Amino acid sequence: MNDIKTSIRSKENRRRGYFFLKLILLILLQIAYVADTPVHRFLEEHASLTNLLRAGIFLLSAHLVISLGRFITLGIYLKKTAETKVQPNFVLGINRIATILNFFVFLISLMLAFGIRPLEFLTSITIVAAAIALLTKEYITNIVNGLILMFSEQLEIGDKINVGNKTGFIRDITLVNTVLKSETGELIFIPNSMILSTDVVNYSKNNTHQVVFDAEIPYSSDLQLNQLEESLTQVLKEYGDLVLTEGAQLNILERKSDNILMRYQFPIRSGEKNKEAQVRKAINQSFLNWKNEHKKV
Repeated sequence: MNDIKTSIRSKENRRRGYFFLKLILLILLQIAYVADTPVHRFLEEHASLTNLLRAGIFLLSAHLVISLGRFITLGIYLKKTAETKVQPNFVLGINRIATILNFFVFLISLMLAFGIRPLEFLTSITIVAAAIALLTKEYITNIVNGLILMFSEQLEIGDKINVGNKTGFIRDITLVNTVLKSETGELIFIPNSMILSTDVVNYSKNNTHQVVFDAEIPYSSDLQLNQLEESLTQVLKEYGDLVLTEGAQLNILERKSDNILMRYQFPIRSGEKNKEAQVRKAINQSFLNWKNEHKKV
């Protein structure tokens, strides 16, 4: 079974356990609020505590409704989607929407706790709300674009993409930024609006993509390019199920007085990111070994 699908189902099972605990708590609060009990009579004498209880009931009720909608949506998605096509993006998008809804529910609960009627309050601050919307227009645009990216099949968590002059693997899609991790380990934060308004190259959507290595080799009179290329190709043959060795090539980019700048590139099948990292380490080590051998000459 697909590891992603198994992981999602495992997390959802834990969430269902918490769901039933919250449901039991809601029932107890509802009984305390409605039933003719000493607790109810005590609350009638203290309006502020009644407001707090009412706010708590609303908060739990709305949260459970949102959670139930989330369970149903993910359940249908997992049931109808083939195991190899399950996207973490979809789950991420559902979680983000649930977070936004829960945030608004929390705000309404705060109003109820202080005895404020939400509809009257919102009506009274319509002009202020419009001004806030204008000031946060760019932020809202990024949120909308982020949700579009999460439910899109064009970009997925783990894809290797290029945006402008930035290249890296998608590590997360937040409501504001898309987080990339470069091959050297830096985290790159790109606004979601830029992702949808700029040309994006997704290397992982192709069957293969080029892996490029640039290296400076100390100049030596006995340097044999054929031998170096053969040495690097032997390393690639160990990953024959992943690398297309017949497409590998070694070229000289620039000749300097003491060094030669070389480029070694080869096509590699996309989608095997862990193995690709192993190939990169092996090629880098092969270059280092060759440079050390020529330093001794």
